[in-house]
Amino acid sequence: MSDPQQTPQSEGTEETFISHLVELRDRIIRAGIAVIVVFVSLVYWAPDIFRLLARPLMANLPKDGKMIVTDVTGSFFVPMKVTMLVAFVIALPIVLYQIWAFVAPGLYQHEKKLVVPLVGSSYVLFLCGMAFAYFVVFPTIFRVMAHYNAPLGAEMTTDIDNYLSFVLTMFLAFGVTFEVPIVVVLLVRMNILTVKKLREIRPYVIVGAFVISAVVTPPDVFSQLILAVPLIVLYEAGIIAARLIVGKQPAVAKEDGAPG
Repeated sequence: MSDPQQTPQSEGTEETFISHLVELRDRIIRAGIAVIVVFVSLVYWAPDIFRLLARPLMANLPKDGKMIVTDVTGSFFVPMKVTMLVAFVIALPIVLYQIWAFVAPGLYQHEKKLVVPLVGSSYVLFLCGMAFAYFVVFPTIFRVMAHYNAPLGAEMTTDIDNYLSFVLTMFLAFGVTFEVPIVVVLLVRMNILTVKKLREIRPYVIVGAFVISAVVTPPDVFSQLILAVPLIVLYEAGIIAARLIVGKQPAVAKEDGAPG
């Protein structure tokens, strides 16, 4: 026979689990609505947004050079994809807030104080990485590629879908690269590594930076340096930030508040 004393507890646990699922659903819906609202607001300018994204390439194409479309529906869906991605980036603070509102009740006070500036700085740094890719990396890479194509008599052009895949890869690569200081601070804050250890492994980080840049960027020295050098600089910035921020904070010996 089942223990009658365990029945209310199990029912309470099930109700709590269901309430969490309902709240998660509501948070996801709110985040999705935010993205959709921004997308609908921008969809009229989808062609202009794509032309803005393609400007670094178009500026380095030969005179009267154009991009091509190899898919029948590419000229419609590619600008829609770009606009949706722009809408997601714009609405990302709202999406992050919904995530924060869902997990916040289960965090301690010192964790809440850490998460808010962490998420905010991560968002800003990711945008800085995308801006660096757009304003510095793309013009340099396309200029170099045009220089290589000229002696061959080859006309540099690309399909708009392939171009979108390339720029998204670069945006992601440089966005993640600019998160390095956050990662370094977290590693020290969580006592996984010390500032001294981070300095000791610096030579391996430098080698790893050039390996990563060789895999992600086009196979030329300039493009690889454009990713490797910022990665190394940001690693050093993370060490400095860890020494200034974490080094001044006393270790949390006891939990300073109950979850909620």
